[in-house]
Amino acid sequence: MVSLKQIVCAAVATLAMATVARADDGFPFGTEMTLEALPQPGSKRIPNIEIGDNGEVLLELWCKGGKGQFSVAGNTVIFVPGQIQDRSCPPARAQADDDLVAALGSAETWKRQGDVLTLVGPKPLRFRVNGN
Repeated sequence: MVSLKQIVCAAVATLAMATVARADDGFPFGTEMTLEALPQPGSKRIPNIEIGDNGEVLLELWCKGGKGQFSVAGNTVIFVPGQIQDRSCPPARAQADDDLVAALGSAETWKRQGDVLTLVGPKPLRFRVNGN
């Protein structure tokens, strides 16, 4: 026979696991992530974003860098780019950076599975949480 104490403990454990699972699948505020992409020819650099606790974003692209802001409501996401620094980039990298900023801006929804954030829009973007 199962005791009341065992039932309560099982219920608490189940609730705790569900809460942890939701936290792992929430929007990754307060994290740094790297785009799942290959480096541009002649470079080892891959774009990354650092998302602050309030959605503020620091971008390090293939060549350029800048700031932006994520606003999230449910599974809807809006990215608004801020000032992007032009760092005398070669034309191909500058265009790739501009295309990436445009793709971030056109994302409509997001989903997260573990360490992977997918921004869904005309051009889906996959970012992986950086490990320490």
